[in-house]
Amino acid sequence: MAFAKSRRATPAAPLRILTAVPVCDGHDSAVTTINIELARHGLEVIYLGYHQAASAIVRAAIQEDANVVGISSYNGGHIVFFKEVVDQLKKSGNGDIPVFGGGGGTITLADARLMKKQGTDRIYFAGTSLESMMAEIKRDFARAAKPNARFKGDRALARALTIAECRAGSLTPPSARNRSRSRGGVSDPALQVKRTGSARGFVLGVAGPGGAGKSTLIDELTSRFLQSNPAGRIAILANDPSHPDTGGAILGDRVSAIYAQHDRVFFRSLATRGSLTGLSASAPAAIDVLKKSGEFDLILVESVGVGQESDPFGIFGGKQRLVDASLFVLAPYYGGLIQLQKIALLNGADLVALNKCDHPMAHTARAEIQARLNQNGKGQILHPTTAAKHFDPGVDQLFAAIAKLGGLTESTGGEKPCRMEVSS
Repeated sequence: MAFAKSRRATPAAPLRILTAVPVCDGHDSAVTTINIELARHGLEVIYLGYHQAASAIVRAAIQEDANVVGISSYNGGHIVFFKEVVDQLKKSGNGDIPVFGGGGGTITLADARLMKKQGTDRIYFAGTSLESMMAEIKRDFARAAKPNARFKGDRALARALTIAECRAGSLTPPSARNRSRSRGGVSDPALQVKRTGSARGFVLGVAGPGGAGKSTLIDELTSRFLQSNPAGRIAILANDPSHPDTGGAILGDRVSAIYAQHDRVFFRSLATRGSLTGLSASAPAAIDVLKKSGEFDLILVESVGVGQESDPFGIFGGKQRLVDASLFVLAPYYGGLIQLQKIALLNGADLVALNKCDHPMAHTARAEIQARLNQNGKGQILHPTTAAKHFDPGVDQLFAAIAKLGGLTESTGGEKPCRMEVSS
């Protein structure tokens, strides 16, 4: 992919930082504290989780177009591990993404000097004040979001999404977003990427209340896609809320995204940045960028945890729909029949899933939700799923229904997990 040139000025992007803990290190209390502090200072933190390979960190940094990578290491392997991350970034043509880290008392001054020679930007030692750390990170790693003709592949796509986020503004009126789509989508040349084919991609919006297991279910659907489409690619846009006070955000959906390490998966986290729709204001432009790249057979768009009146994908009121179909996900503990009757998306969702069906309340919930759907008179079928189980037949059936809607190759369910194609 390559960017077309644009003379239009691009606003500065909020600082996005990817944080992670290395493989063989299950200690994440320190990085959790740092994540919260970063978000409190207005940064967007993409947390990858602990026990992460260097290749996983590099892939995430590229697809998220991170300003900087922060690694918390307490297992004593920091000299080798940090060097591997830096080397893989350089080898992939993304050496402009700096790496810093910390490790309490496990990283010595002598270690830090050697790591600096190997390419690590800096190490923060125990006793460094959080305020000074935050000030340095905000000062030294901020950047303007500009097109870069040197970026190729997923990094070029990621930069186009970063520019789309910046230009969307903090609060773009829904009517303006719909007018943009009705005019044929994104026309800004800075948001264009070189097409690998015709514009394509079946777009499925996934919504539901917080805690329903949307992210885990999306990951299992990703596995089914990879099994049933040996050459296709899938993209995931995961929306998480920005804090209304500081503007910072903790974008944590990658923690559940096991299959995002596959080479045929593109995963991007989006912060809502003040949008109250359940999606980032840039979501329409981001969807257009992904479709027009021609790379993806399936595009999944996950909203933030929604309320009873929410309509993140524009299903109701004659608005321009942002997606080709919608999936609404519930957990068994929704609060009773009267609460079930209030949920607007149950009226309009193309697909409905009851997740966490290993819960004791699932049997009753299944009967109540199906009765609620029957009242709509639209032939809606409830899909019971347990996404926490890798070979759940309910997820197989749900993916088959999605594949039928989107004209995709249907999954056969598979008897063994998808083989991960992770670069070294």
